[in-house]
Amino acid sequence: MESDAAVLAWLHDSDPALRWKVERDLLDAPAARWEETRARVAREGFGAQLLARQDPDGQWAGGAHFPADFRGDEPQPWTATSWSLMSLREWGVDATALRPDTAGLLERNARWEYEDLPFWDGEVDACINAFTLANGAWLGAEVTGIRDWFVTHRLPDGGWNCEWVEGSTRSSFHSTLNSVIGILDDERRTGGAPALHDARRAAEEYLLERRLLYRLSTGEEHPWADHLGYPFRWRYSALRALDHFRAASRHDGTAPDPRLADAIERVRATRDPDGTWHQAYPPQGREWFPVDVPAGEPSRWLTFFALRVLRWWDEA
Repeated sequence: MESDAAVLAWLHDSDPALRWKVERDLLDAPAARWEETRARVAREGFGAQLLARQDPDGQWAGGAHFPADFRGDEPQPWTATSWSLMSLREWGVDATALRPDTAGLLERNARWEYEDLPFWDGEVDACINAFTLANGAWLGAEVTGIRDWFVTHRLPDGGWNCEWVEGSTRSSFHSTLNSVIGILDDERRTGGAPALHDARRAAEEYLLERRLLYRLSTGEEHPWADHLGYPFRWRYSALRALDHFRAASRHDGTAPDPRLADAIERVRATRDPDGTWHQAYPPQGREWFPVDVPAGEPSRWLTFFALRVLRWWDEA
């Protein structure tokens, strides 16, 4: 691609799930235009395909976090309820496009694979609870218990770790990023809770102290820092973390933190000569259908997220 204009045109020539974001965040289109495109997500392309997979009981693939036929002899599948809700929410689908009273259907029919716990109560995994908090806020479910869980289960160093139940006392980049993303989504949709807001800001400080890239104890680079792959799902990367800090900055009305500079330059340096970012580590495992390209090819999704983050930083 020969110019930024060509890259933007390429990004815009995409599924409505991405196109409306390009229109809003990169092309500065009028609200009426990108809102019309966003409304199309439920009627065509990725959104319509995934909505059509919802079961009459409100679930996808018959399970909460794993499909009903999962036997543990394959990589994590991405077809079950938690992941499907996450995709639809992130693509901008309106909650009314799902089956009527999906929140109630899941309350009655969905149970976590861990100890058969009720769906909207969450479970012991911070990442799963973060996804469920955000999904519940989107669907209007009662998730007060999950809000309280995050406040009481934050670790002494500031963040969270999905392995706390096995004795871990140190926060994880992955778990902490997933948690602050879910908490922020809840805040934006419902107003959140003061104690949870404070927990989010403290956990963000955990990541900022490490400049999104480094272990505080040794200064070594986190092995997942350059893990450019879409869909993000649960995985940490500097790009995904920067996208969260952009959203948090806009929500909180704060300027970009200077400690993000190293991560910003890392993202800038990974841009390919044609102006795009390529898919490096697509997640393995069953999915309903592919939403991005194979490894090695230019990724519209990664290019969009990178350009949006860099624009926010450069224009601050």
